Amino acid sequence: MLDKYIVPKIKPVLRMGAKHLHRIKVSADQVTIVGFCVGVLAIPALASGHTLLALACLVINRVADGLDGELARLDSPSDAGCFLDITLDFIFYAAFPLGFALYDPAQNALSAAFLIASFVGTGASFLAFASLAEKRSIKSQDFAYKGLYYLDGLAEGTETIVCFALMCLLPAKFVLIASLFAALCVLTTINRVYSGYETLRK
Repeated sequence: MLDKYIVPKIKPVLRMGAKHLHRIKVSADQVTIVGFCVGVLAIPALASGHTLLALACLVINRVADGLDGELARLDSPSDAGCFLDITLDFIFYAAFPLGFALYDPAQNALSAAFLIASFVGTGASFLAFASLAEKRSIKSQDFAYKGLYYLDGLAEGTETIVCFALMCLLPAKFVLIASLFAALCVLTTINRVYSGYETLRK
């Protein structure tokens, strides 16, 4: 919901960073992999109760996710790089709540499972439509810079980052935050399934 407004605001800053990395011969795929590796360190940090460390890992991961796209566009975006970026993003998003479940299984596991399951819905609807949109050469005007058709919704990247950050800052409220965001993801899935079906049917 917010990506189309937030991303254009931060792209100039990311582009500056990407140009510097490009000058020193850092590739987009390298940034993707390093960002993912730092991101998954949030899981053991959360499992051991170090939520601020997990927040730092989250921030680095998301900055890297913005930089790799800008870096790719400085050369020529590749299907392999797009595949790597999207796959590792989905793994990271699904793995992050696991850290809270490991920290306090009795209290957090059910909400974490609900959230991860809701991510399956948003991810499956996103990727299924993107593959068929590519087949039919359907383009997104709002997200033309994306490697795949970006079917937007209530819960997108910006909302997910805010949700994860709130979890790290307010770990005692994890159950509430995770449950509310999972419900938002369910609504996003329903909207994507309906709008995606109607778009392809027409």
